[in-house]
Order: sequence, then C-alpha cells, then structure tokens
Amino acid sequence: VVRRHLLQRYEHQPFISCLAGFYSCRWKRYQRRRTKPGKCCCKTRECVFFPLLVGAFCFSLLFLYMWGEAKNDYNNFDWYNYGNLGFWFLWSLVLLIVAAILFTYITLLLVLAMCLLAEGQQLYLHWSHKIGTFLVLGFSITALFILSVLWGDQWKTVRLSFQITAPYLHIGAITIMVLLSWPVALHAIRADKKVVQVIIVGPYLAILLFLFLIPLGMYSPCIREMGTLGPKPALIGHRGAPMLAPENTEMSFQKTIEHCGDGLETDVTISYDGVPFLMHDSTLRRTTNIKEVYPNDTAQNAALFSWDTLKELNAGTWFLKDKPFSCMGSLSRADQNQAMNQSIYKLSNFLRLADSQNKLVIFDLYRPPEQHPYRNSWINRTLEVILNESGIRPHLVLWLENDMRSFVQSVAPGFQQTMGSKAPVEDLVMDNIVKLNLAYTEMSSEDIRKYAEANITTNLYVVNEPWLFSLAWCSGAHSVTTNAVHTLKNLSQPLFLMTPQQYNIMWILTDLTSVLLISLIFAL
Repeated sequence: VVRRHLLQRYEHQPFISCLAGFYSCRWKRYQRRRTKPGKCCCKTRECVFFPLLVGAFCFSLLFLYMWGEAKNDYNNFDWYNYGNLGFWFLWSLVLLIVAAILFTYITLLLVLAMCLLAEGQQLYLHWSHKIGTFLVLGFSITALFILSVLWGDQWKTVRLSFQITAPYLHIGAITIMVLLSWPVALHAIRADKKVVQVIIVGPYLAILLFLFLIPLGMYSPCIREMGTLGPKPALIGHRGAPMLAPENTEMSFQKTIEHCGDGLETDVTISYDGVPFLMHDSTLRRTTNIKEVYPNDTAQNAALFSWDTLKELNAGTWFLKDKPFSCMGSLSRADQNQAMNQSIYKLSNFLRLADSQNKLVIFDLYRPPEQHPYRNSWINRTLEVILNESGIRPHLVLWLENDMRSFVQSVAPGFQQTMGSKAPVEDLVMDNIVKLNLAYTEMSSEDIRKYAEANITTNLYVVNEPWLFSLAWCSGAHSVTTNAVHTLKNLSQPLFLMTPQQYNIMWILTDLTSVLLISLIFAL
C-alpha cells in the first residue's frame, strides 16, 4: 500500500485525473488503465456504448440546430400549445434552453472521451453518464419525431438556413476534423497491424476529403457579384407590430407606422350584425378579456357576437400579462398605459388609418360560421366597407381572398389582385394577379425571378429573423410580412453577403490550413 501511494505521488497526473474523474468517476491513478499498443481503447461493452455517445451528440446537435433555426416561428408554436392547453406560456424558449443544456452535457462527455483517447487511456463511462446519454438520445429522437409529425415545415426552414449557414458550418466541421486528428493519429501509430491502421485512418480521410469538396455543391443567393443585389424588401407589419403592442389594435398599427413600415397586414371577421372587425383567432379568449366579462362564452366564435358587445371588450391587458414574444423588450410607462386601454379595431377605422399614412393593406378574410346572417354575403359586406365607408384609395388594397375574384375585379378594378399560392405564370397573368403572398418556406430565388419577369412581385410571410430576411432580400423578394418591423428596418444590407471570390478565398484558406495542421499532427 505504501509503495502504491509513493508511486501515485511520483506519477501524479492532475490533467488525466480530472479527465477520468469527470468521465468515469475514477479519480485515483490505480483505478485507471492505459491502452496497450495494438489493443482496443476500451472493453467490448464500452466499445458498444461509445457509438451511442456519438449518436446522442449527433441527434442532440441536429435538434438544437433545428430548434435554433425555428426561432422565427416560436410564436406559432406557443400559439399552437395555447390552443391545446388553454393557457399561454413560452414553451418554445423552455425547449430551446433544454436542448442547449442537453447538447452541452453530451458534448462535454464526448470531449472528455477524446481527450482520454489522446492520452492513451482506456474508456470507461460511469453508469450515471450512461443513463444521461440514453436520456439525451431518447429526448432528441422523440422531439425530432414529434416536431416532424406536427410541424414538418420546419425542415424546410432548416434547408433554407443551409443557404446562409453552410459556409460557416463547413469551417466548423473542418475544425472538428482537425481536433480529431490528434487521437486518430495516436491510435493509428499505436496499432501493431497495417490493417488496423487503415481501418482507423481510412474513414477519417474519406470524411475529410468529402468535407474538402462539399463546397462545390453549395448554393446561396447571398454569394453574389457586387452590384447584383436587388432593393431591400418592403416591410409589412403582421397584425401591426405585435412585439411592441397588442396585435390587431390601433396601437399596434401605429407602432408599425412609427417604425416606417410600408404596409399593414391583418385578419378580418364579420360580427353578427355585419360590422367587419380585426381578429385572428376564431374565439376571443386569447386576445380579449372575454373570460372576465362573459365567462360562459369564451369558446363561442368571435363572429357570433354583436359589435356593441365586441367594442366594450379590452384587447390589450392580455399583452402585458402573457408577453407573447420571448424577445419583447420592456415597454415604457406610457406604452403600458396605452396598451391596457386598447379595444377591438373596426376594419373601416383600420383602412382610414392606412389611407391617411399611404400604407398598403393586406388581410385574410374569414367567412362567418353556419347560420350567420352574413354567411353568404361576407365578401359583399367587406367590399361595402372598403369602397363606401373607409374611403381608402383602391391601389393600396392587396386583395387576397380568392372567392368571387372576378366579381371583386369588376366592382373594384383598382385593387392589386394577390394570390396566396404558386401557379403557372400564364394563369396568373390571365387572372390579373400582380402579387404573390407566399409562406417563406416556399422561398425560391428562381421562382421569384420568373414571376418578376412577368411583373408579378412576391411577398413572403412571416419573416422575423434577420438571417431569414437577409435570405429573402438576396432571393429577390419584393416585400415581407413581419412581426419585427422595428428590428428589420435597421438592416442596411443582408447578413452573410459575400462575393464568390471572397467565398473561394475562405474555402481554400480553410482547407489549406487544415491540411497543414493535420499533416503536422500526423508527422509529430
């Protein structure tokens, strides 16, 4: 025992002790084993489990990247959960924090394993970390599966994000390969058979070669020659400025105007007595105080209330209570007081405001439910308000509703006819369509250019994140509908914009530097 303690003191290795302690809970020297030349780095059971650790890292990274890029749609995710749970909570932010914690945990375990391998130590993952690895792997796979089933369009967002992030992900992947070269080189040198060396080094070099060449297949509209970038897309406030004020209220639209928005977007419902008003949800539960005033009518369709009832409801206190966006800043005392006194907004007042400020308007028009007095005359009633009551100039109206489009064109030829889906150019021209209103997931620079050649502009919705707005800008979109007019207005040029020459220099320098470093590591 004395000799063992003396040996421990003589061979004191604090760095390896920390690595093995955190990874295996083996803090003492005599608990650890070095890998013998030509032997496997760990026992059979550990060899089986190590791929699970790598798999947990890959799936947790994939989920974190997917959910991080989904930030543009966090409000939709929270709204979906509100509809199912009945109360508002920022579940999207909680999920992001959990994903980041789990990824950090599994990354630290993998880094510890790589360091132990580089030091020639046998791997032994403590049972508690094995349970943690299974939890991370199970959570990541389950979350990816559920989101794919319920929210499959987010994979389209991920694919779009690669058009922005791919050059930088490429640098990150090459950096990881450089770091991995150290343990790979050590184990290849220690191997006593050529076959084993080939098995170790072969896949590593194959992956490295693939990463070197992958930029040949990359495409990004933000990699373009100087002088070919189009004008900045116009900004249309989605339900106004819902990060700064209660959505679809006068205050919200005023905020959009204050921040130099070019247009206003909203949702129109018709009351039981024929007054078009602004409301996105089918019920009044989320954005009014209906629960306090009429607790038995919270599930009733908003169109089944009279205007006299609707105009008395408060449409602002919920905003201060629920804070619907995770990135909301603190409101001034004046803005808080103003928000608390907002009411449901009439369509006619909304149109007068837009006309007075020379702002474009676009809206989704909801057909009333069965047995509603205006069930079959909803479009006629809306046209009456637009043409006879509001006084708005027709060219400011982007007419989106597809029903009775020919009739609308006959009574309001000045409207800008807008289609909500892609179609052949010939059909759009025949229907006098001048604008497309598309979900951002349908973004395609080729399609946008094709429609533009026929004088059909493209609006993308809902674009909140600067990277996504930058991609829309580079793709040639004419306008975007956004919750974040106040932030996107400050972008003077797209993020990640570079010329092909700049990108080639970045690519070649990255590859050459990595080849030099990896060669030095293998040589040493």
